Order: sequence, then structure tokens, then C-alpha cells
Amino acid sequence: MNLVAYERQVRSGPCFICAFLDGAAGFEHELLHDDGAHVAFLSRYPTLPGYALVVPRRHVEDVVRDLTPEEYLGLQAVVHRVARAVGEVLQPERTYLLSLGSMQGNAHVHWHVAPLPPGVPYERQQYHALMAEHGVLPYAPQQFAELGARIRAVLARQ
Repeated sequence: MNLVAYERQVRSGPCFICAFLDGAAGFEHELLHDDGAHVAFLSRYPTLPGYALVVPRRHVEDVVRDLTPEEYLGLQAVVHRVARAVGEVLQPERTYLLSLGSMQGNAHVHWHVAPLPPGVPYERQQYHALMAEHGVLPYAPQQFAELGARIRAVLARQ
């Protein structure tokens, strides 16, 4: 992963979430869930197996100011549901849930669902496990599709 090019794209290009939702070429992701108000998909640059993002369809940039309490709780319900499905498929030691982004890049509110595999040494857990600077997993499109299908199957059973 070219981090310099990635930063340039997220700071000066279109919102990657809105571009994905609009079907723009080059912004494809493996869709896991879509209920009309929220979408979940696998990260294109996963640092952990099954790393997913959960987003509101509507472009909002502040998780506190831009969402009503009801909208926030609805989004959190989807985060929880997706995290449970990812957990059932991957059996992580822990699942990290956090909202990242910045008004300077990746501004669209998004929650990270990051399942930590068992056995990762402590010094490579937590924020270290989330940082692309430490490498991203080299998934082929078929691997994304297969993992996505397994997670969607669990979501369909929930």
C-alpha cells in the first residue's frame, strides 16, 4: 500500500464512501449489509482479517453533531450486528470498534469493526494492529468475495 498516494486521495479526492455508494469505478468494496439507512462493507486495506466498516448512507461528518440520538443508536445497532457476524465467522480474541476519520480526510462518519485474531503478540495489538503503516493484508478479489459471503450468511441468519 502506498500511504502517500492514499493520503493524497483521501484528502483531495471524493468521499470514498459516497463514491462507493454511487458505484464509482475504483471505489468498489465487498458489501456485507445494506438496510437503506446504513451500509457495511469489508475494508479495501485491511490490517486484520475481516476488517469491516459500517457507515450511514447519508453523508455526515460528525458522529456527535450530525446524528440525532436515534440515528446514532440505529447506527450502533448495525455496528453491533455486523461485529457479531464477523466474530462468528472469524472467532477473534477481541473485536475493536471505533470511529476514525478527520475533517481533513475520510470525513464521512464510519465505524471500524476490526477483529483481532487469537495469538497476536500483545505489542502488535490495539492501535498497532490497526495501522496501515505496519502493512495491509494482500487479499485477492476472490478472497474478499468468499469472506463477504460467509459474513452475509451469518447476517442473514441473525
